Amino acid sequence: MTSSAPRILVIDDEAQIRRFLDIGLRAEGYEVLLAANAADGLALAATQSPDLVILDIGLPDRDGHDVLAELRQWSQLPVLMLSAREAESEKVRALDLGANDYVTKPFGVQELMARLRVLLRQRPGESEPPPRYDDGHLVVDLARREVSLDGALLSLTRKEYAVLAMLLRHAGRVVTQQQLLREVWGATHTSDSQYLRIVIGKLRQKLGDDPAAPRWLKTEPGVGYRFVD
Repeated sequence: MTSSAPRILVIDDEAQIRRFLDIGLRAEGYEVLLAANAADGLALAATQSPDLVILDIGLPDRDGHDVLAELRQWSQLPVLMLSAREAESEKVRALDLGANDYVTKPFGVQELMARLRVLLRQRPGESEPPPRYDDGHLVVDLARREVSLDGALLSLTRKEYAVLAMLLRHAGRVVTQQQLLREVWGATHTSDSQYLRIVIGKLRQKLGDDPAAPRWLKTEPGVGYRFVD
């Protein structure tokens, strides 16, 4: 393995999960660091310069949310949270504390690897992606504030464009409803989720994006939305 391989720190108290991730990550060419508790995980994060952290919420010595909050005091490393807790409030709390993504156990290894690749492309220190998205059908030019579909310019309202632009800037990552409402409508509207649902619905109509099989705008139920990269 070359020294340029991304280094992934796994903090999880379940030995079976650590072995599973260790094997799967190494098979994909990653270097792996393993910790069974919060204290060891934070020590490795501080001394071994990982490129990404996979963090379990249910740790034996500290709650994973507390570990994330402490990590965010001195690092902006990408963090993917793992948990057997399915409550939407758990996901929202983790994302609002600074997690970059959230996966619920049990999880599929291919989906996990895909999410890791997205986060690693966006890790701190890399150059910003060009302010333009083009997949051959949808083109979003953030510099010119233009959106077109199959060559035809789309007429978006100010709010529709702002929501699409924010999701695109965080492509592949979950953006919570509260984050979108705060950014687009303002801090006094973080509970007005109906505004956001209306705008997302209008965007999907204009993009021809089926919510049951989304091509670009995916709903994370009860949490937020993700631009499919």
